[in-house]
Amino acid sequence: MATPRCFALELPDCTLAHFALGADAPGDADVPGARPDPRLDALLGPPGRSYSLCVPVAPGTGCGVRVQAARLHQRLLQQLRCGPFQRCQLRRLLCYSPGGQAGCLQHGFLLRDPQDGPDTRRALLELLGTCQEAPRPHLGEFEADPLGQLWQRLWALQDGGQVQVGRARVAPTREPPLHPVVPDLPSSVVFPDVDAAWSVLEACTSFIPEAQAVLDLVDQCPQQVQKGKFPVIAIEGLDATGKTTVTQSVSDSLKAVLLKSPPSCIGQWRKIFDDEPTIIRRAFYSLGNYIVASEIAKESTKSPVIVDRYWHSTATYAIATEVSGGLQHLPPAHHSVYQWPKDLLKPDLVLLLTVSPKERVQRLEGRGMEKTREEAELEANSIFRQKVEVCYQRMENPGCHVVDASPSREKVLQKVLSIIQNHCN
Repeated sequence: MATPRCFALELPDCTLAHFALGADAPGDADVPGARPDPRLDALLGPPGRSYSLCVPVAPGTGCGVRVQAARLHQRLLQQLRCGPFQRCQLRRLLCYSPGGQAGCLQHGFLLRDPQDGPDTRRALLELLGTCQEAPRPHLGEFEADPLGQLWQRLWALQDGGQVQVGRARVAPTREPPLHPVVPDLPSSVVFPDVDAAWSVLEACTSFIPEAQAVLDLVDQCPQQVQKGKFPVIAIEGLDATGKTTVTQSVSDSLKAVLLKSPPSCIGQWRKIFDDEPTIIRRAFYSLGNYIVASEIAKESTKSPVIVDRYWHSTATYAIATEVSGGLQHLPPAHHSVYQWPKDLLKPDLVLLLTVSPKERVQRLEGRGMEKTREEAELEANSIFRQKVEVCYQRMENPGCHVVDASPSREKVLQKVLSIIQNHCN
């Protein structure tokens, strides 16, 4: 009997619906103690028709394969948002191993056509035909038998035609202790060391010339750097919390050097990497932290250093973006994903500036600046904003010292300088 595959489907209310696909015989794929999710009949069964599309990635594959899978996933997402698919409901779908092993996760989509139109199925098969990568994704088609049991038929393209390559019963499964993406976070978005991020960008050099330029700059940095005798303070915060103003004012008051992450030497390529899949984008920002670390080491021998965003920002946005669903699905406090990388120079103090959501929106409206994808998501999605804030608060070694940035600039500056004086002497 084949090992059941488990799936997590993200719903509009930020919850996840879990189900398994197993053998043909009823009962074989059932997990002891699992209860059917009553929402699945409406999500997968009639009326209407639901389809699944997952990008296959074999366990244990290298960075090159995972990067190509991420790019294919992004291209499929763009195509599923236009043309004949516009009338359909598109949801995020994850395929994972029941044991929660790292390297087994597949990213995909559930497409639901409320009208069950034949052109949707035809367009999906045509879309599969444009996928030249191997192995190609398979198209899953859900249906109910006369008894109301849900099944999935799996279709593949062979010799110019469609061939059924599998049929499995939809069965209940228990929700895993951790969100399915958590085991893969260290290899996909929250890189534990410079080598992990390096390997990702190295796999991109053939189609992103700027990736090699970033790697060359990292090559110029000393492998092991140490902080000088002067304090290093990282200042974090969501956009429009006054972070830019505070960092500049604090650096002026302390006669400190002000650094930013990503540093200016690679900042010119932010737009290029922001348009790439998450694994590539996060590798770019992670390596930017290591470049900044070499600058910190040099400057902290001569004066205090203030850093406008550092590793906490990189990790926080990565976790909040990659972990679907609501706050309850984030990795629990003290999880290793919240720990500072052992090979990255550590600041003496990390300050997290916060303001109320209402105050933050008012400030953003007055800025009129172009927004990144994640900044736009922060404005439109309150759950995403809350996930970012919770992740910031769960960071450890060092943790974030929260500062209310709602008062006047003078009062906020006075508060920040007092905290620095108490913690950094």
